[in-house]
Amino acid sequence: MSISKTGGLKWLAGGLLFAILWPSASTATKAGLAVAQPLIIAIVRFALAAFILLFISHVVQGERLPVGSEWKQIAIYGLLNITFYLGCYVIAMQTVTAGIGALAVATNPVFISFLSVFFLKEKMKWPLILSLMVCAIGVTCAAWPLFSNASVTANGLLLLLFSMMCYSAAAIYFSSKQWNGISLLTINGWQTFLGGLFLLPAAMISYKQEQNHFTIAFWLSVTWLAIPVSIIAVQLWLWLLSVNPVRAGLWLFLCPLFGFLIAAWWMKDVISIYTIVGVVLVVAGLQLSKISTKKDEIVFD
Repeated sequence: MSISKTGGLKWLAGGLLFAILWPSASTATKAGLAVAQPLIIAIVRFALAAFILLFISHVVQGERLPVGSEWKQIAIYGLLNITFYLGCYVIAMQTVTAGIGALAVATNPVFISFLSVFFLKEKMKWPLILSLMVCAIGVTCAAWPLFSNASVTANGLLLLLFSMMCYSAAAIYFSSKQWNGISLLTINGWQTFLGGLFLLPAAMISYKQEQNHFTIAFWLSVTWLAIPVSIIAVQLWLWLLSVNPVRAGLWLFLCPLFGFLIAAWWMKDVISIYTIVGVVLVVAGLQLSKISTKKDEIVFD
């Protein structure tokens, strides 16, 4: 679908807003971790987002409830996309800077392409292999000077990358299933609710009252994560894909840049030459992952 001249401004505004909101999640998470345990932040975020999504879906729009095997599919999707991905992500962010978190999230399309080779029987192509290597080098380069002062730890970085793999697995699972016309708001709402519910036992077992302070900073953090990130950014992405799925992928290239700028402004993360080189390498890796080996055609998902 082409973008008309009259819709160009709307497309630009929507794309820029998505590119700003999506990577802001890492900075908002770091702000919340200053006053609360990671799983407590996650549980409250998911509860708030699920309530809003389900209220809009079932009360405002009157969408139907899932039935039969749809509940199983939504539960598995929520387990991968919420419990494992975001659960591991928020824990990893304790020992990873906001900028590195945003940079890692930007590599998700590459991991999705990589896992598609195994689960969707896609062909392994040299551009994909090269893109994985370039993105990995880019994230490592950006994090390298931070290892010395413990701003980033090896365990935190590995857990962060594992969470990206879980997200990619969730995306592949979602795309491989038939959803029988059930609305995206309904799927999003219930997978967020169930994923948070699966995470609740771990949050209760690890809960330490003295580490959780439900201050304004806490509520600003979880509210930002729930509404601008989990709801607005996701809906913007779906709209961009519906208007022009080819050009929508271009906005992903801006996410690392905005992620580091937001982290530098809000969390005072340092932007060094390593940061700049790392961002450039990740963007280059994203670009490489979109190159088709057929007729040298460049395709954006």
